[in-house]
Amino acid sequence: MDEFCHSTFWNLSLLNSPEADLPLCFEQTVLVWIPLGFLWLLAPWQLYSIYRSRTKRSSITKFYLAKQVFVGCLLILAAIDLSLALTEDTGQATIPPVRYTNPILYLCTWLLVLVIQHSRQWCIQKNSWFLSMFWILSLLCGIFQFQTLIRALLKDSKSNMAYSCLFFVSYGFQIVILILSAFSESSDSTHAPSATASFLSSITFSWYDSTVLKGYKHPLTLEDVWDVEEKLKAKSLISKFETIVTKDLQKARQALQRRLKKSQQSPEGMPHGLTKKQSQSQDVLVLEETKKKKKKSEATKDFPKSWLVKALFKTFYGVILKSIILKLAHDIFVFLNPQLLKFLISFVKDPDSYPWVGYIYAILMFAVTLIQSLALQCYFQFCFVLGMNVRTTIIASVYKKALTISNLARRQYTIGETVNLMSVDSQKLMDVANYIHLLWSSILQIVLSIFFLWRELGPSILAGVGLMVLLIPVNGVLATKIRKIQVQNMKNKDKRLKIMSEILSGIKILKYFAWEPSFKEQVMSIRKKELRNLLSFGQLQTMLIFILNLTPTLVSVITFSVYVLVDSQNVLNAEKAFTSITLFNILRFPLSMLPMVISSIIQASVSVDRLERYLGGDDLDLSAIRHVSHFDKAVQFSEASFTWDRDLEATIQDVNLDIKPGQLVAVVGTVGSGKSSLISAMLGEMENVHGHITIKGSIAYVPQQAWIQNGTIKDNILFGSEFNEKKYQQVVEACALLPDLEMLPGGDMAEIGEKGINLSGGQKQRVSLARATYQDADIYILDDPLSAVDTHVGKHIFDKVVGPKGLLSGKTRILVTHGIHFLPQVDEIVVLGKGTVLEKGSYRDLMDKKGVFAKNWKTFMKHSGPEGEATVNSDSEEEDDDCGLIPTVEEIPDDAASLTMRRENSLRRTLSRSSRSSSRRGKSLKNSLKIKSVNTLNKKEEAVEGQKLIKKEFVETGKVKFSIYLKYLRAVGWWSIFFIIFFYILNYVAFIGSNLWLSAWTSDSEKQNGTSNSTSQRDMRIGVFGALGTAQGIFLLISSLWSIYACRDASKTLHGQLLTNILRAPMSFFDTTPTGRIVNRFAGDISTVDDVLPQSLRSWLLCFFAIVSTLVMICMATPIFTIIIIPLSILYISVLVGLGKTGWVSPPPPASEIPETSPLGLTWAAPVQHLRCAQERKHANEKQIDINQKCIFSWVTSNRWLAIRLELVGNLIVFCSSLLLVIYKNSLTGDTVGFVLSNALNITQTLNWLVRMTSEAETNIVAVERINEYINVDNEAPWVTDKKPPADWPRKGEIQFNNYQVRYRPELDLVLKGITCNIKSTEKVGVVGRTGAGKSSLTNCLFRILESAGGQIIIDGIDIASIGLHDLRGRLTIIPQDPVLFSGNLRMNLDPFNKYSDEEIWRALELAHLKSFVAGLELGLLHEVTEGGDNLSIGQRQLLCLGRAVLRKSKILVLDEATAAVDLETDSLIQTTIRNEFSQCTVITIAHRLHTIMDSDKIMVLDSGKIIEYGSPEELLSSMGPFYLMVKEAGIENVNHTEL
Repeated sequence: MDEFCHSTFWNLSLLNSPEADLPLCFEQTVLVWIPLGFLWLLAPWQLYSIYRSRTKRSSITKFYLAKQVFVGCLLILAAIDLSLALTEDTGQATIPPVRYTNPILYLCTWLLVLVIQHSRQWCIQKNSWFLSMFWILSLLCGIFQFQTLIRALLKDSKSNMAYSCLFFVSYGFQIVILILSAFSESSDSTHAPSATASFLSSITFSWYDSTVLKGYKHPLTLEDVWDVEEKLKAKSLISKFETIVTKDLQKARQALQRRLKKSQQSPEGMPHGLTKKQSQSQDVLVLEETKKKKKKSEATKDFPKSWLVKALFKTFYGVILKSIILKLAHDIFVFLNPQLLKFLISFVKDPDSYPWVGYIYAILMFAVTLIQSLALQCYFQFCFVLGMNVRTTIIASVYKKALTISNLARRQYTIGETVNLMSVDSQKLMDVANYIHLLWSSILQIVLSIFFLWRELGPSILAGVGLMVLLIPVNGVLATKIRKIQVQNMKNKDKRLKIMSEILSGIKILKYFAWEPSFKEQVMSIRKKELRNLLSFGQLQTMLIFILNLTPTLVSVITFSVYVLVDSQNVLNAEKAFTSITLFNILRFPLSMLPMVISSIIQASVSVDRLERYLGGDDLDLSAIRHVSHFDKAVQFSEASFTWDRDLEATIQDVNLDIKPGQLVAVVGTVGSGKSSLISAMLGEMENVHGHITIKGSIAYVPQQAWIQNGTIKDNILFGSEFNEKKYQQVVEACALLPDLEMLPGGDMAEIGEKGINLSGGQKQRVSLARATYQDADIYILDDPLSAVDTHVGKHIFDKVVGPKGLLSGKTRILVTHGIHFLPQVDEIVVLGKGTVLEKGSYRDLMDKKGVFAKNWKTFMKHSGPEGEATVNSDSEEEDDDCGLIPTVEEIPDDAASLTMRRENSLRRTLSRSSRSSSRRGKSLKNSLKIKSVNTLNKKEEAVEGQKLIKKEFVETGKVKFSIYLKYLRAVGWWSIFFIIFFYILNYVAFIGSNLWLSAWTSDSEKQNGTSNSTSQRDMRIGVFGALGTAQGIFLLISSLWSIYACRDASKTLHGQLLTNILRAPMSFFDTTPTGRIVNRFAGDISTVDDVLPQSLRSWLLCFFAIVSTLVMICMATPIFTIIIIPLSILYISVLVGLGKTGWVSPPPPASEIPETSPLGLTWAAPVQHLRCAQERKHANEKQIDINQKCIFSWVTSNRWLAIRLELVGNLIVFCSSLLLVIYKNSLTGDTVGFVLSNALNITQTLNWLVRMTSEAETNIVAVERINEYINVDNEAPWVTDKKPPADWPRKGEIQFNNYQVRYRPELDLVLKGITCNIKSTEKVGVVGRTGAGKSSLTNCLFRILESAGGQIIIDGIDIASIGLHDLRGRLTIIPQDPVLFSGNLRMNLDPFNKYSDEEIWRALELAHLKSFVAGLELGLLHEVTEGGDNLSIGQRQLLCLGRAVLRKSKILVLDEATAAVDLETDSLIQTTIRNEFSQCTVITIAHRLHTIMDSDKIMVLDSGKIIEYGSPEELLSSMGPFYLMVKEAGIENVNHTEL
């Protein structure tokens, strides 16, 4: 090498002087070749990756030109340098080869750089990370030559002048290029800044500055946040995940098959050889039954296992590998610090050392901590993005699965549980993904710490390590116990949520029957168990924390004691003690994280099991449904048998049926004959037993219970199809929606609440029908769509839509109906009974046949005269008596709560009348829509106010109000808080004490100059050090335990207040609040307050005190440091405030929003699939997830942005302390240096954790804010007041309405406008009126679901407004429009308070015509009812509600269209029971079907909230008023006929 440069290559003596320098030859060879080698080695790979991922070429930017120009200048400089070297004659024999090899190398390199920079034009990210690294390396290596050349010029200005100038100019150019490449250049604004950010910008997260700046000016909104990159969007994630899952799940399923085979081969004792007598004995049969059951449950228990984690790893392995590399780099750098600390201490101790050595140590220390910070933050970013992606993937997969899951599987999950999978379990996996690398990293850190400690203290370290090893199994035992409790608690949570979602679904019924206390009791009893578990969970966790925090202290005490006791020659000096302390501090982190990681992995493993079971469940088996394009039939059933449950007999048996294209086929039959099942079979929702169904063309489906999504009416009708004005007009007109649109504020742009809550049943059904009609399908399956509409409307719809002249004529239509008078107009009638086809043929044929159909027709005509109006009689039952878990689960969305709550349209009508003139009636919809848009903005605002869909109230500024913290702290209790903080402070006082004590201990060694000190002093040092360490642990234990108890009480209080208040909220609250949103308070938010919030507040306190104590200690040792603290803390606070102002410190609101949109999605699986809109909904869900993604991504990035800047503050503290120590070297001792620096090194991480904990606490306190919001909801009137009615009230059942007025909400118009009438004792009153006349509002007023806006209702002389709600509601009885059942047994559904004896219940069942059915059930009264009563048909549910009424037997009975859901036979049964059982009661019946009320004593005709006629049927018919017209329209000619 010396030859190559013509000078010395390496000379150590140069370094051994106060003015140290490196030899020029070394600088010109090795230091030049390092960066060049780096570039040339990586260039081919870089170019190849650019070639592979290239996109279209971007336009040329100024940045690009500038960089190319500067590199061009470097090229020219290299060429000049080469020509100088070749021409220059120094008079020597030869020029050193290095003078022309280097320029040649540079020439080639700059050409390569030009090529690379040009090729980046085809990339989204214009700046390559590896060029940036090259420039940094080049500059760092160039510094040495730079200062050598300057020194040479200072000594002798003539030496090598030209070469030096060229070098300085090119060095300058390189700095400029580095600065240029630090800026991000984006070619267009479509890409997110994170995608186009340059290398330096992305490692420091500077690309996020613009967002922070925006946030500084005004609180950030969704619009200010960039969308995530394409590769992070739900769609691309899920498609990648699914391709991998398909293979893995396949393997897992095969493994499952093998397991099942094995388990079947193991011999099972079968009870063979029963004698005849035995086999008849009931017991044996029961035994057999239970055995079968057991086997069945075992079969369903097993599921494909251990595939989910593999699939997730394969999907995201790229990110995982990158984060592993970064974490590894970080961990290695962490261990360089203690070594540098050791060198610094020895530097300060050695008076002869050169100052430059100290400065280099200080700079190195800063560089190491800086690289460490950058690596750590980038690693965190990768991990959080990974976590976010995992969560997205899980949510989207569960959502998608919910659309295709088979019935058997669906039956095992309530909606609450599915939502739990999406919110809670996905969150658990997200948490694990964030910390998963700590598993191996912690072990690596522990191993390295022990290695370095061994070098310091030798074998005595084994004592400390031994203690750690001993504690591992203890931790293990605790962790497994904790897992057990966790699993148990998840079950309790599921149970509680299930009850909660049912309560919210059936809240209307609870209010009608005054059943809230019983259900509250149920929830509270589960909650009690949950809290008990929570307490034991907390205690175990505290033990874990105690052990973890005590470990490093104990370990250092034991190690130091053993070290000095083992050998009198061992002296504890500053270097040893403080290097070891730093290592012990490093050790503290992995040791405390490891159990946390393990416990979160344990929690996640529970979630993984739950998810694998759900996602691995079977899909709907559509193999028996064959879709063909060339076929002469539209639908053909070939020997088709289908069942709801493999273990039960087939519901549809051996059906053979041909339906020709373009036919209108009616399917009729009694309740439970299998009509809905026949349809479900066509839709692929049942299990195929044998046979198949062939279908030609696409299907549109109108379910029995209309499914409406939250959106405008127009959206609901179009449902993602193209808008076609003419067709749209036709459909709206044909479905009789024009009058409704006139009434609704905003016409067809009126927003509909969740589940169509602000539409009446008839309107929903018509919107649902319009949606199907608008879709251009080949086959229309109509499941009794005319049941919920008034007679005349039914006729209109039949004529205009379904019938031979309707919009759908020419399409194949399959109509399930009870409406007999349409039957003569259909092409073919199919009569079903017990799941088989009894008869089929045209109306004429069947009448001539005189079979089942003709017989039923005759009975019907006898009952109701020619009035065919029974149409309306709707069989909305989801039949299948035995088994009906109708998978369409649609009953759930239409929870009774919402359905019954017919926001009687009158409120729309009044609104619309006030805002528009009625002359518009005749105008076309088109004009009306135009007028609407012309209406001033305010008008629109008003309309929307009436329309009210309450949207989420976001926390405006992102800062949680202080009052919320106070609310929580008050719940925790002020004394508790005082003591918790007091013991934390004592803990840190002991910590500072032990540090100072150690410092004094090490200074002993210097005073005695290495001679061993007296044993008594040594023993005292050890004793006090140990005592202080133990005290730390004990104080921590006391405060943690105290906080566990206090926080448990807090969450008990909050949940209690929330539950009580929700149950006392008025009905209007439930109408305007999506159920999902309320359930979320009880699910996610309560869970946060239980588990997460106490933990994050504890961690925050620990971090806060740790920082304060560290700064106190540094200032005690070097008082001058206080001067430095001030600017640094100002910097720290300004960064914090800057970000705090953006409101992004806590995760943005939509992060909590997803589960609210999903329950909706989960309840509509069936109707959606068949509107070919599963895709639509999936995309909508993905969009929602993407919004959520971008918020979380922005939040995560803001945390990283902040952390990098705060860690810089921490690193500056380290740098300043070490610089001060070097500068004031002569006035300091080694123990002070060690003391200061070992604490300063600790502070970086703690500062960062403090911010993390602050943001986490703020995030989690939002839960309290959300709970608090619902704790403060206005309540309805008190349940019980001082004024109690007499015990036997109402005795007579007389009801007086005195000018009674009511409105739904203060901002809306009156619904009932001054109703005055008297209903005498035991009178039977029928209430009739068009949709929206105020019929249901009348019942709501009797029960005070709606409070009066004027006037009064008096029952038996008592004004109902003067007594408590429960006193009132407990004395009235209602059979509501929608039969709502709760999961639990039948007995609980009839009598939740256990007031009645079994005999009374059986008698009620007998009167409700259910005795034989219930007696036939295996468990009788204890028969389990599933969520929403899904395993009973709607008809049976209606009869159960009748049973409830019979049981209560109060003097006043209200029937709210109670028989709209049953067939004629059941209807007449119900009517008979009501006549006989309630003959001594006052009965108010609200009816659609006039024949049910023709025998009433009085009839009340309502219109627009006023009584327009009131009198006996005979009077009203003779006066030829509105009632007469209705009767005529319904076709009832002879009143006498109707009387039975």
